Amino acid sequence: MEPLNFPSNAQSGAPSLIQTYMQRVYQWMAAGLALTGFVAYWTSGNLGLVKALYGGLFFPVLLVELGLVFWLSSQAQKISAKAAVIGFSIYSALNGMTLSYIFLVYAQSSIATVFLMTAATFAGVSLYGWTLKRDLGSMGSFFAMALIGIIVTSLINIFLKSPALEWVISYAGVALFIALTAYDTQKLKAIHQNYPDAPEQMAVLGALTLYLDFINMFLFLLRIFGRRK
Repeated sequence: MEPLNFPSNAQSGAPSLIQTYMQRVYQWMAAGLALTGFVAYWTSGNLGLVKALYGGLFFPVLLVELGLVFWLSSQAQKISAKAAVIGFSIYSALNGMTLSYIFLVYAQSSIATVFLMTAATFAGVSLYGWTLKRDLGSMGSFFAMALIGIIVTSLINIFLKSPALEWVISYAGVALFIALTAYDTQKLKAIHQNYPDAPEQMAVLGALTLYLDFINMFLFLLRIFGRRK
């Protein structure tokens, strides 16, 4: 949810550097999304890989993804730019594999529509977080608890199989990741107002933060508006 926490260098007043940094963040995020989409589509068309993935490889791949996120988050101040790029690229590709099911379940036109809906929502909310004067920092613990609540409720609903609860989870998930997008955008901006001369690995890890917000928002919106085959 919030993998970045860098030290302050007490250098403010460098808007051009901050804007350049955020441009790099969005560029890396877009590259990660493109790689995820390509791998997801390619995997869905590879019958042998699909059988292997959903015949036992899915959870090992998912565990590797989680391990990569935790590693990148914990090593944010230590790893090189090259290591950050490689880690983010591997994560994006593996996430594409685990998300390949959406091309098997949902119509491609529906996936495209929801993706554009997500992109428009994300752009608007991220801009809102960028320009918002109110400090959202105090909301971090609330967002963390809300995320845990959604995860636990989703796991419970695997056994309950309640359509009504599924809808509640989906709408709550959209609301949460809209809020997190604004929160994370503001957090990244605040960090680099005090640390404007940011190395490339910080841009990559900032991209990972927003990438996770975008992907989760997209998946929850797809559950609400997606048209199944």
